Amino acid sequence: MPEYWDPEIETMPVDDLKKLQEEKLKKLVHYVYENSPFYRKRFDEHGVRPEDIQTLEDIRKLPFTYKQDLRDTYPTGMFCVPNSKLARFHASSGTTGKPTVVGYTHKDIDDWAESLSRAFTSVGMGKDDILQVSYGYGLFTGGLGAHYGSEKLGATVLPTSSGNTERQLELMKDLGTTAIACTPSYFLYMIETARKEGISIRDDTKLKKGFFGAEPWSEELKKRIEDESGIKAYDIYGTSELSGPLFTECGEQCGIHIWGDLFLVEILDPETGEPMPDGETGELVITTLAKEANPLIRYKIKDLTKKLSEPCKCGRTHPRITRISGRSDDMIIVRGINVFPGQVESVLMNIPEVGNHFMIIVDRIGPLDSMKVQIEMHESAFSDRMSDMMALKKKVASALKSVLNLAVEVELVEHGSLPRSEGKSKKVIDKRKI
Repeated sequence: MPEYWDPEIETMPVDDLKKLQEEKLKKLVHYVYENSPFYRKRFDEHGVRPEDIQTLEDIRKLPFTYKQDLRDTYPTGMFCVPNSKLARFHASSGTTGKPTVVGYTHKDIDDWAESLSRAFTSVGMGKDDILQVSYGYGLFTGGLGAHYGSEKLGATVLPTSSGNTERQLELMKDLGTTAIACTPSYFLYMIETARKEGISIRDDTKLKKGFFGAEPWSEELKKRIEDESGIKAYDIYGTSELSGPLFTECGEQCGIHIWGDLFLVEILDPETGEPMPDGETGELVITTLAKEANPLIRYKIKDLTKKLSEPCKCGRTHPRITRISGRSDDMIIVRGINVFPGQVESVLMNIPEVGNHFMIIVDRIGPLDSMKVQIEMHESAFSDRMSDMMALKKKVASALKSVLNLAVEVELVEHGSLPRSEGKSKKVIDKRKI
């Protein structure tokens, strides 16, 4: 099995990679200006012409693109090709407004699969692997993205989609699944269901790797997943607007590799738009360098991460980002203090008596905001003794306050009482917005 899917590209000298990005960026701005009425108008409004972009630093002259732009131009107002050149549509659910529609040419789909073939190879996957794809199939990009990438790699795909968990576990055992792709919250549910069915994922299956994404998850939750299942957990990243899942950590697990020949990455201050130094948290902004149907210029994703530019031990020279710590629009402000769900998760997953599920409930009582964290206890930690429960509540509340700088109410609830998710989990209920 090769160490690299495409060694010439993946280990390209950094200076050569930057020159390639520069050439692709110059071609891209001409391409969108000539073929997208949306971008022609946006460029003109900002007083920028394609010929103004000559270096990578010139990207800062270009305007940002926002998710709302995709909604405002629904369904195909941002496309650069006619429908006759499209191979596929994908779309978001549209639960918070108009859905976002993204089109793909055959080359776009092939580049998408190429990106994941490189990523899967970087963690040692190959033709002997069986990947169980437990992301949803259909308009959602997760299932088909992982499916095509795995098939291009030469691995065998088990397209279970999400749901029907007992059947998924049966197929995992009977067909010898070696890797799985799904949300971390759904895999937690699978672990829980397996226990109820008398199945040990560690001992009764051949599962060795998991690719988890589509929702923020902490390093502490990753460790808990690995401890409870015996697998190696890898971060997988992408967005529906870019092409669904695209990138993973490599075997070194020191950041997610972003393929620089296909995408240009910026990490910017969410407030000022200024570049953040390496290793400091900012908002991820991505420019697609190779997409034909629906290219995006400086797309503001709202995901928060850090950029890592030093060479990876794996030998790949492309830039890396750290695990997504949250979204800038996921931040909850409680009594003037910024709180991210990921901070709460990181604290809870370090407390052995706490189970894998929690819910944050924010409310306003009179003039003051309140925050309550409902926490399922670990099955082995339940006690009939009131003193034990009070001591655990105090321990959890103290740990949360030390990280959040905010006193929160802690409510311990029975194992299995909080809702489970087969897709993206919902961890915050803000009653101030209801």
